[in-house]
Amino acid sequence: MAWRALAKKALSTSYLSNCGAAITASHSLHSTLPDVLLCSRVDLLTASRNLRSCWGIRNYHASVSLLSWRGRKAEEAPGLKTLGREKQVKRVNKLRAPPVEARYVPPKLKQQAKLTQEKTVEIFEGMTLVELAKRTGSSVRVLQEILTSIGEKVGSEFDPITIDVAELVSMEVGVNVKKLHSEEGAILKPRPPVVTVMGHVDHGKTSLLDALRKTSVAAKEAGGITQHLGAFVVSMPSGASITFLDTPGHAAFTAMRARGAAVTDIVTLVVAADDGVMPQTLEAMSHAREANVPVVVAINKCDKPGADPEQVRIQLGSEGLSLEDLGGDVQVVEISALKGTGLDKLEEALLLQAELMDLKARVDGPAQAYVVEARVDRGRGPLVTAIVKSGTLNVGQYVVVGAEWGRIRAIRDMAGRAAELAGPAMPVEIEGMRGLPMAGDDITVVGSEERARMLSQGRRKKLERERLERMNQENVEASAEEGDEADDVPERVEVAVVVKGDVQGTVQAVADSLRSLNSPQVFVNIVHMGVGPISQSDVDKAQACNACIVGFNIRSPPSPISLSAKQANIKIFLHRVIYHLLEEMGKLIVEKAPGTAETQVTGEAEVLSIFELKSRKSKGPDVKIAGCRITDGRFTRTATMRLLRSGEVVFEGSCASLKREKQDVEAVGKGNECGLVIQDCQDFKVGDVIQCLEQVIRKPKFVSSESGAVRIEC
Repeated sequence: MAWRALAKKALSTSYLSNCGAAITASHSLHSTLPDVLLCSRVDLLTASRNLRSCWGIRNYHASVSLLSWRGRKAEEAPGLKTLGREKQVKRVNKLRAPPVEARYVPPKLKQQAKLTQEKTVEIFEGMTLVELAKRTGSSVRVLQEILTSIGEKVGSEFDPITIDVAELVSMEVGVNVKKLHSEEGAILKPRPPVVTVMGHVDHGKTSLLDALRKTSVAAKEAGGITQHLGAFVVSMPSGASITFLDTPGHAAFTAMRARGAAVTDIVTLVVAADDGVMPQTLEAMSHAREANVPVVVAINKCDKPGADPEQVRIQLGSEGLSLEDLGGDVQVVEISALKGTGLDKLEEALLLQAELMDLKARVDGPAQAYVVEARVDRGRGPLVTAIVKSGTLNVGQYVVVGAEWGRIRAIRDMAGRAAELAGPAMPVEIEGMRGLPMAGDDITVVGSEERARMLSQGRRKKLERERLERMNQENVEASAEEGDEADDVPERVEVAVVVKGDVQGTVQAVADSLRSLNSPQVFVNIVHMGVGPISQSDVDKAQACNACIVGFNIRSPPSPISLSAKQANIKIFLHRVIYHLLEEMGKLIVEKAPGTAETQVTGEAEVLSIFELKSRKSKGPDVKIAGCRITDGRFTRTATMRLLRSGEVVFEGSCASLKREKQDVEAVGKGNECGLVIQDCQDFKVGDVIQCLEQVIRKPKFVSSESGAVRIEC
């Protein structure tokens, strides 16, 4: 014990004055300690470690026995724990499931297309990437990568870009665009006014234009009504030129009237003096108000005996049109298109309104044009009727019209004469498109074929995406409606239709009118629309969808196509007048409709006497027979009978027997007497009233108004 105490005292840091003394003491003690004292050796080792940790000195001159002791395992000294830092061992979860093959997840794109269908940005010619990035919400770097991918040279973010490049980049980002055309810095020159003639059907719009042009177009039109959107340049007696747009007045051509109001400078509202303000008159006023264009009223047919122009003025004033006669600014001219009176005053009013508007347009630079109508010619291909808004349209330019593109092969005026260029307010017919665009599309001039193709593909993808989203929305709404419907509602029948027409505008008008015939019982599904004659592919589509084919203002199909349609049991309806077409399609829809089952009173009878017949069975009840006279309608044996007493229902049941003059009959008419037995009814009294009830299927009705609007009433 003395040796152990001496060792602890010598190794204590309080008794050691410096490191050298501590080392010397350690050597002397270590050499004198017996090897059998295991506890002392452990104490020496611990003290030595404490010294090294306190003074930062490492014992490289330690004895061989000490160095060998440091290498021993802890098991040789049971009950002791090494003070050194233990090695961290990572735990492995042995219950971990084996890896499985995971599905492939594509890497995230650098710029994901956001669902911003509601977001629309304004773009213009010469805008910079910085401005476009602020409007679209994307970074400049992302827009530069898009420019590189479409083959555009990437410069500084402050370099100007063209409006078609801005549209391409915006479509790649996933936003809608609204083009702003600025005339800043351009040379503006006066241009002719564009006047749209609007009004109700058969109020004399085309007759007015015939009187101005010295032509007779109205006499050649099918049904005596205008069914196309026409554009003409009329040289007035004063020497000025005015571009006129003739719009249809039938209710089916609402979209055509809207397009005419969108491209016009002045609206000439034609109202018949003997008919007054009609539904399409109010619609024309609404289109002019929405387009924010001035109106000049032409009261036509003032030469007729029943004409009342003052009444027309009062009606227009009551509809919110501020006429000059009532202190407003809308000019009113009384004319007669048939006799040609008042046309000079109408010309003066139109030119005065154009002078007040100071109409000017840019002549130099790429053209901006608007598609009025589009059709397919058998020898020339797709033809586009357009009005140039500004700039100059030249032969050989690459253009993008909606989702279609092409290179202008020829330009013709409305008289059919070829021209090399078209200026502002000039209606022309363009030839050279790769496909048929939609009426109402804008015409964009681009610099190369590659740019035209890329812009067309981008717009086509955007239209397809919008179509799919619209279909999904319609399916969701249809599912919700089906869930809300009651069980007793009859099943809705689908009538599939393939629509073909002479021009794009009339095809769209016919399709919209057919969709207006939808009802809770019948759904009109337009499976295909096209311009041109009926082809074999149309017959194949109709056969695949079990559809009928509607042709408007086109020639009859060739004999092989007609024979193929007949063999496939496909109906083809050909018409040249819109209301004849709608009337026949309305009858077809009414025929296809399942109808609704209703209980209808088909006859009434009065009980005159009561007869009692003993039952042949010993325990069976007696049978009571009501002797009746039919006062209204007729009674049938298969019908249900209702017994009324003092206006209240006493019993209702099926007819068990119906006899007349002791003979079983199937029906008894008005004024005849009969014997009647109602199943399980024994409570007859003289004076009771018996009604004959039958289940009938009530079909919907096709309704056509005076304005031409059609609908199906269920």
